[in-house]
Amino acid sequence: MISALVHCFRLARVGFVLAREGALSLTDVAPLPPAMRLMISLGRIVERRGARESGSRLAAAMTRLGPSYVKFGQFLATRPDVVGVRAAADLESLQDRLSPFPREEAVRTIEESFDVPIERLFSDFGPALAAASIAQVHRARIGEGEGALTVAVKVLRPGVRERFARDLASMRFAAAMAERLFPSMRRLRPIEVVETLARSVAMEMDLRLEAAALSELGENTRDDVDFRVPQVKWDLTARDVMTSEWVDGTPLSDMAALVAAGHDRVVLARTVIQSFLRQALRDGFFHADMHPGNLFVDPEGRLVAVDCGIMGRLGHKERRFLAEILLGFITRNYRRVAEVHFEAGYVPRHHSIADFAQAIRAIGEPIHDRRADEISMAKLLTLLFEITALFDMNTRTELVMLQKTMVVVEGVARSLDPRLDMWSTADPVVRQWIERNLGPVGRLEEAGRGALSIAGFAGHLPSILNRGERIVEQLEIAGERGFLLAPESVADIGRAEARRARWGNLALWAIAAILAAMWLGG
Repeated sequence: MISALVHCFRLARVGFVLAREGALSLTDVAPLPPAMRLMISLGRIVERRGARESGSRLAAAMTRLGPSYVKFGQFLATRPDVVGVRAAADLESLQDRLSPFPREEAVRTIEESFDVPIERLFSDFGPALAAASIAQVHRARIGEGEGALTVAVKVLRPGVRERFARDLASMRFAAAMAERLFPSMRRLRPIEVVETLARSVAMEMDLRLEAAALSELGENTRDDVDFRVPQVKWDLTARDVMTSEWVDGTPLSDMAALVAAGHDRVVLARTVIQSFLRQALRDGFFHADMHPGNLFVDPEGRLVAVDCGIMGRLGHKERRFLAEILLGFITRNYRRVAEVHFEAGYVPRHHSIADFAQAIRAIGEPIHDRRADEISMAKLLTLLFEITALFDMNTRTELVMLQKTMVVVEGVARSLDPRLDMWSTADPVVRQWIERNLGPVGRLEEAGRGALSIAGFAGHLPSILNRGERIVEQLEIAGERGFLLAPESVADIGRAEARRARWGNLALWAIAAILAAMWLGG
């Protein structure tokens, strides 16, 4: 009871800040239940003057709510399927930039992590250069004289785990209540959304995992001549500290500096797109936060990506899906694009492939009447996901992250070269993957994988048959005698259901009372 009331008060504060910043005006109330429409109408009474004219209402609210909600807002910006296109566009302006915590606290964290004074680790340790919701980065040096090495040291923000744990608990409570009280919201899977965020944040708060991601990305791209990532210094990396090679390069966000350094912006734009597609298709492991602040160009002209806190993974099926739909749009083979959706199991079989192909044609045909530099691959995927929603395609988190990353990557590339032809840029990477994986060699490898799976299954067949026989015997007994529940179990089920109903009603009344108090007080 106490925890439920605590969550209600915390969520009431969240609701008040959202209402105050005008974020509730972004909500489409038409499909919502009457109770939720009433609560939103009451909440908009406390909206501050001029809030609706702001172009970043949700972003402003999340910034006011603190680090956990900044991260939550950034995550929701990748889920337009959950929050809607308008809200996702609002959240895209959300910047994960906070005031740095004192250098002394960073030093204390480092010394506690390695149990030695900082002077024995670094010959110089500077102030924070960039600070975000989870960690901040310092420039430091290892060694003295000509052999000294400059490194980047990322240090976890003190108390961040406790703060995120508290806020995530309230988010879980809100998601569970939403699913229980408003069954129509279950389609959006709010509990799954919060759990996905929780897993992502948990990985970001262990800097050893980010170091591992940086190392894996480095191994995957070590033979790429136009892309690289910094090397990890594993002896100076721990749960709360990550040390990596310092990148001496020009930020991709500084166009004037790029030109002054003699870098070819057209070539860089192609590199950005092709590097991302190689990671997604060839490796199935891609940098999912490729905004200009995380990208540099080194003196050799190579693209350098930093900050691997957010990464995406694609299985072989998802990579085939991506490659074939892109090639299908390039070649105007809409029937094949539709078939790939069905083969992957993304669209239920009760729908017609012909009808789905017709819907996809409505997306593809208009792009062939436009100049190549006017066609947005990211916009195309966005429209594709909107169409698939009409055909009951379940949300695929990995594909939504891919699509959202492509939006960012395409934006970066077009800022470098506004006339970039996305299709001719993507075509060689897509065709190379298809020829390698769906050609004769790929078919043989797929057959080999299938043979290994069959062999593994055959090895477990005797135990599977034994378990199956026991299950059949138990079902026969149950069919004769029925399924019995002990009286204590029946009583416990009844008490649990009554308790859940009671707390659900209490939570609703508490939220309504708080909103009413804010209304009267405002």
